[in-house]
Amino acid sequence: MPTPLLDIIPTDPNPDDIRAIVAALNVYNTANSGMADQPGFAVIIRDPETRAAVGGLYAVDGYGWAFIRYLAIPEEYRGHGLGRRLMEEAEKIAKARGYIGLWLDTFEFQARPFYEKLGFELFGELEGGPGSIPRYFLKKRF
Repeated sequence: MPTPLLDIIPTDPNPDDIRAIVAALNVYNTANSGMADQPGFAVIIRDPETRAAVGGLYAVDGYGWAFIRYLAIPEEYRGHGLGRRLMEEAEKIAKARGYIGLWLDTFEFQARPFYEKLGFELFGELEGGPGSIPRYFLKKRF
């Protein structure tokens, strides 16, 4: 078998290349964990007039846990309980899929207190420093 080539791409890799990496990892993970990735899920906030997506929550399979990859609420929609509603819907979906909990990460300037009010607990952190913002990892086990 010939030796594979390395193609170094320091910025903006091709999405097809990323999909190939994910596909290779999924093959390995499925073979070694006995678990297949489930599709991601989303709860979308839509503009009431245009119905265009303006924010929401996106989560992916985390081998028994749901990982909340993104949660974004536009400034004009904050303070109306949408964050709590997004998280409640994510929890319902995760429980229906048989996950044991939710996990996520958040930066120091984002929403750690919000998640803690919802019952999430800290399980890890990356320290901040020059050119680096502290990042917190939280989980909520059902």
